[in-house]
Amino acid sequence: MKREETVDYHIKSAWHAISRMYNQQAAEEGFTTAIGFVLININSTEGTPATKIAPKLGLETRSLTRMLKTMEEKGMIYKMPDPVDKRSVRIFLTDEGKRKKQISVNTIREFNEQVREIVSEEELQDFFKVFEKIQLVIDQVQTAKGIDVNKPIFEL
Repeated sequence: MKREETVDYHIKSAWHAISRMYNQQAAEEGFTTAIGFVLININSTEGTPATKIAPKLGLETRSLTRMLKTMEEKGMIYKMPDPVDKRSVRIFLTDEGKRKKQISVNTIREFNEQVREIVSEEELQDFFKVFEKIQLVIDQVQTAKGIDVNKPIFEL
């Protein structure tokens, strides 16, 4: 089987192309795609508990901690004690963080609109169904190997 005939080849090459495109946009604004995804997952008005961000993104806590430190140093976020659980910290966006979050949202929205201009709704629904099945296969393989499918396994 040629590598161009494998499922993972197409997924990996498409994701790398998307990632390069997103990183190029983010770099023009002085941040990274990973930071953009973190910004998108922080509630713009109420903030977000720090403990809720890593699981949403499939990150290890220590990776997120480093990223949050960088984001705080760049003036994108600030931290405050959680008003309900004083042991917890909530992450809030500064005006700069909100601006960069909007750039991230717009970048993703524009890409998706461009895809939808050339891919029909029926094709997209088929695409989503195929990816759900691929995810099921991945989960089955990991479960068979005793891997917790909900635990992040990579570091950024």
